[in-house]
Amino acid sequence: MQTSDSAIHAESPCQICGACCSYSPNWPRFTTEDDAALDLIPENLVNAKMSGMRCDGDRCSALSGNIGVATSCGIYADRPEVCRTCMPGDPECTMARRKHGLPALI
Repeated sequence: MQTSDSAIHAESPCQICGACCSYSPNWPRFTTEDDAALDLIPENLVNAKMSGMRCDGDRCSALSGNIGVATSCGIYADRPEVCRTCMPGDPECTMARRKHGLPALI
C-alpha cells in the first residue's frame, strides 16, 4: 500500500521538518537530565561547555537529513529533555518553522 506525502506528514511531521533541531546553537541545552541520561549521549555530540548538544552553526549535530524534506535524530531515544518537550505545532515549533520558511502546522 502506497502512502501519500500528506498522509506521512500528518502522521510524523517531525521526521519531515527538523526545524526545531536547527533553530539555534543555544537551544538544544541540557536542563533536567541526570548524569545517567547524559552518559547515554555520545561525547562527540556534546558541546565544549558540556551544557548542551554540539551544533554545526544552528543545526544540532545529531540531526541528519534536509530541513523540511526528511530528517531524523541520531540519538532519538536518548535525546535531551528540551527536545522531548518541543511538540508539533506548539509555539517553539511554529517559531522554528517560520525561521526556515516553513508553514505553521495546523
